[in-house]
Amino acid sequence: MTNLPILYSFRRCPYAMRARLALLASQTDCEIREVKLAQKPPEMLALSPKGTVPVLVQPDGMVLEESLDIMMAALRHNDPLGWLSHYNSDLVLKNDTHFKFHLDRYKYSTRYNTDALEHRAEALGILNELERLFDPAYPFLGGQAMSLMDAALAPFVRQFAATDTVWFDAQRLPAIQRWLMAFTGSRLFERAMIRLPVWQAGDCPVFLT
Repeated sequence: MTNLPILYSFRRCPYAMRARLALLASQTDCEIREVKLAQKPPEMLALSPKGTVPVLVQPDGMVLEESLDIMMAALRHNDPLGWLSHYNSDLVLKNDTHFKFHLDRYKYSTRYNTDALEHRAEALGILNELERLFDPAYPFLGGQAMSLMDAALAPFVRQFAATDTVWFDAQRLPAIQRWLMAFTGSRLFERAMIRLPVWQAGDCPVFLT
């Protein structure tokens, strides 16, 4: 056992991804427990019965169950990179509602029994709006360096792009395509995406570094 926060996470989940990015950017020392979503550990479910990741357990027992809450709590405690200075709540809300809605029904059309191409087109319309927000002189939404906005949005856009990379690469989204390359090529993304074994009770702690 440690007296550090404990993060229950799943490597590919965009919500967990952005939580890990913020914890790393805030230099928060944290134990990380990789979860298998098909076999969620009872320890996590006891803390957060809704059974989704990420879940952050603070040393005082406080539980944060939403990725944005985890990001904000970490950065309000320590923000050495100035991430909080680049935040647009309306843009994040649109990503987490409208864009995520269409992303799911495009990527998982069989599960939702939806028209994948219809939802792809709707999501593309949102990305066309996002494209216009970039300054062509800079790779990230906030400028030369990654910020909170990039960490909050890019994991979802990355998932959309990966659904059909040939199609996505053919779209007229030069700023977003450049942005995703800068995001996935960053040292912070590399650290956030380290592969970990699935956590089991009794395992030695693994730390987010």
